[in-house]
Amino acid sequence: MGTKKSYVCGTSTKPLLFETIGERLSTAADVYSDHEALVFCATGDRMTYSELNHAADKLAAGLLGLGLDTGDRIGIWSPNKLEWVVTLFASAKIGLILVNINPAYRISELEHALNQVECKALVTACSFKSSDYVSMIKELAPEISKGSDKRLSSSRLPHLEHLIAITDQNIDGFYRFDQISRELSKENMTLLSEKAHSLNPDDPINIQFTSGTTGLPKGATLSHFNILNNAYSVGDAMKFTAEDRLCIPVPLYHCFGMVMGVLCCLTHGATMVFPGEGFEPLDVLLAVETEKCTALHGVPTMFTAELSHADFDKTNFSSLRTGVMAGAPCPVEVMKQVQSLMKMDEVTIAYGMTETSPVSFQSSTDDPLEKRVSTVGRIMPHVQVKIINEDGMIVNRDEQGELCTRGYSVMSGYWNDHEKSAEAVDSNGWMHTGDLAVLDSDGYCNIVGRVKDMIIRGGENIYPREIEEYLYRHPKIQDVAVFGVPDTKYGEAVATWIQVKSGETCSQQEILEFCDNQIAHYKVPAYIEFVSEFPMTVTGKIQKFVMRDKMIDQHKLTVAETA
Repeated sequence: MGTKKSYVCGTSTKPLLFETIGERLSTAADVYSDHEALVFCATGDRMTYSELNHAADKLAAGLLGLGLDTGDRIGIWSPNKLEWVVTLFASAKIGLILVNINPAYRISELEHALNQVECKALVTACSFKSSDYVSMIKELAPEISKGSDKRLSSSRLPHLEHLIAITDQNIDGFYRFDQISRELSKENMTLLSEKAHSLNPDDPINIQFTSGTTGLPKGATLSHFNILNNAYSVGDAMKFTAEDRLCIPVPLYHCFGMVMGVLCCLTHGATMVFPGEGFEPLDVLLAVETEKCTALHGVPTMFTAELSHADFDKTNFSSLRTGVMAGAPCPVEVMKQVQSLMKMDEVTIAYGMTETSPVSFQSSTDDPLEKRVSTVGRIMPHVQVKIINEDGMIVNRDEQGELCTRGYSVMSGYWNDHEKSAEAVDSNGWMHTGDLAVLDSDGYCNIVGRVKDMIIRGGENIYPREIEEYLYRHPKIQDVAVFGVPDTKYGEAVATWIQVKSGETCSQQEILEFCDNQIAHYKVPAYIEFVSEFPMTVTGKIQKFVMRDKMIDQHKLTVAETA
């Protein structure tokens, strides 16, 4: 018998689901009619599955009334709100493609996102933290203030026609969210029924932006089939039932919140509990105790903040059983504390990427403790993974290589970007993740690094090239290199080396002001170094690892132990 190769294929006695998200919600409204579907702790809003389905139907009818139709893109730019969830289901019921926009995006990023996928409508919060969304939209589209017609015609946002604000105030040029929903007349119900029967589970239904190693963020295009099945598998790994109540402090715009949170609950009839619009550790502790949550999601930094909060010892965690820690390397000690102190004996670790819906590996609730704190688990059902070397050949078990994924979960491609799609997914359907991994003899996977220089800061994937492209716009910058350095709180932080043009001088403050309100806060460099030259190879390639090592020494940075 030959050496075992690094290839695994997830098997299951359960077939893949072949239904749309709208069909699944309608079924849940029948099966779990009066069962609580969601709770928003900050506002006190609660909905049963029947009420959620009804709200989604009313909004869907209203969106059709605006002239939106199957295949049109509708953006959602908001922190975690009830309206976010309703928009998700309403758009799915009529085949609109929901475009998730990061609440931290600033003006240039918003403009790119809306135009890249040609959004026809945008549902937006009015503000969140330091972001004034309405002001930013008005800066991009000053035409809003001209005239009383709510149909937008903007030179910088040529495809955008409708603006819908989540507010009870009237704003010129914007519909109020509650104005859009239509009462369900017999005619509307007939129209919605016809739409439902015309949709295909393989249709694209969601676009999630993921940064690229070159250029601006790309829109990973996902179908009902992609994300509904992945959500179902994630719930199965946690042994979810309708009795579970999942605390969701992770953002809805991300696969973690939308797929592993909302859709995971939908597929199992469980209850979604949202502690607040954004992450606050005390809100999570209160939600877990008050709502008797059985499961809790989070990136490692969230769990760390909860564990270290002053009210941690006062919190009753007796209801907790499971959940997912993902989004960044999971520190071994944090994982152990979550299991013991937060009573999450069956907590799981998951690994994946937006382009794969997202989860490819997840630990099981009954995996050995050592495997659950030191690996990302085993392959998900119906998914294939191979690990290859630089020549594209499969390596042996316990050998390092690039992880590639194939199966139902792989995206159809990046919206309007065939070239980048072909680079990411090869002709045989393998998604090349860019992550370095090792498979052991039992099929457990360990992520050991990245082929390219992506930075992961607190669960956010940051690609240096995107920040470099923006900084190159600064009139004083000649050349720039962005890379990651260790950070004990967020895992990694953004660092940059800058060469200024001859005869120019520049300060760190100038760079920070140049970034302010233009790129997301987590992309703004934490370390800025002005240099006269970059370390180069003999072929002229910048050696970012040399820069990283120098910054580690200079700032005495340390790397936290991780699983």
